[in-house]
Amino acid sequence: MLEGLRVIEYATYMAAPGAGSILSDWGADVIKIEPISGDPIRNFFKTIGTDITENPVFAFDNRGKKSLSLDTATPQGQDILRRLTATADVFLTNVRPGGLSRSGLDYDSLKASNPKLVYCSLTGYGLTGPDADKPGFDIASFWSRAGVANLTIPKGGDPFPLRTAFGDHTTSMAAAAGICAALVEAAKTGKGRLVEASLLRTALYAMGSDFAIQLFFGRIGSTKSRTEQIVPIMNFFKTSDDKWICIVARQGNVDWEPLCRATGLDALIHDERYTSAKGRRHNSEDLVAALDAGFAAFTRAQIGARLDTEQIAWAPLQTLAEVAADPQVAAAGAIAQIPASGSQAAFKTPASPVRFQDADDGPKGPAPKLGEHSEIILSNLGLSTQEIEELKNQGIVAQYNA
Repeated sequence: MLEGLRVIEYATYMAAPGAGSILSDWGADVIKIEPISGDPIRNFFKTIGTDITENPVFAFDNRGKKSLSLDTATPQGQDILRRLTATADVFLTNVRPGGLSRSGLDYDSLKASNPKLVYCSLTGYGLTGPDADKPGFDIASFWSRAGVANLTIPKGGDPFPLRTAFGDHTTSMAAAAGICAALVEAAKTGKGRLVEASLLRTALYAMGSDFAIQLFFGRIGSTKSRTEQIVPIMNFFKTSDDKWICIVARQGNVDWEPLCRATGLDALIHDERYTSAKGRRHNSEDLVAALDAGFAAFTRAQIGARLDTEQIAWAPLQTLAEVAADPQVAAAGAIAQIPASGSQAAFKTPASPVRFQDADDGPKGPAPKLGEHSEIILSNLGLSTQEIEELKNQGIVAQYNA
């Protein structure tokens, strides 16, 4: 879909590179500008104290890209980056706004030489306000500052961290969508646009139903335990084979009788304590205990078949190992293959978030080695072999070791 479009990705870590990975899967030519030492995520497993040399985390966010390792703290490095951006359709960055302005890499500076440029700035907190230049990370800007962590804690519990890059990759999807919208506009008008994506704003949209309640009523309910749920039949229950399943109750009262039949609790169908939503809420603890006993009489497979017969919406609470083997995950195209490269065999990776029927929407190649494409990128920019070697000798471009 994006074949022929050039993206300059001046970013490290996960949120902005994740957006670049999506655009690369969809066909864009993505040039990743890395510092001389490389994107820190190249050292992900070393940082957490292991000797693992393979890096599926870096590969996931950087598959199919080209790498130019460049010292952008130098005037020469900044000039090369500006020249590259003049040839691009998209500039994607997570560098803080202050640093970009000081280097002449802010939107106003770059659009002067490329009016059609779509410039996407991905930050922790946005481009305006007192915290615009603060560093942003998903556990801080997305999880903590936006209130997601606080809302997720069961009443009386302690805060806990979110899983690796959950907020980053949610923001990656938002940034990719914003870039594509601006590209449509640029194609029609010939003019680019500054696109802002932030961890904070994406988090507030992701939990938008709760935030909408807070904004309208000025308050929000806390996250409660299984036995204190407002809709106690919309809950998690454990089966006889020690598996948890999730039950989804539709609006109104339509699922009460079917759920009783599925769990063998027909005697509760007309129990006045539970026949109304208000009664179920008032008697939540007793009802959850009764349902626990009902679900515990069946294996997950058995209760799943009974729930399907009664047309109750449910899902297994799966481990990632179970997810990886789930036939529906494969059927949905949610697992892709990163192509083989050199001694590295092809391997599985999460697919990008949207499927396009009858289109090549998967990884276009492996993640690049640090500086792997520096020479060809600079040569295509018009630099001679001698000029490229001089940049290497000065440490402005990294020496590439195959």
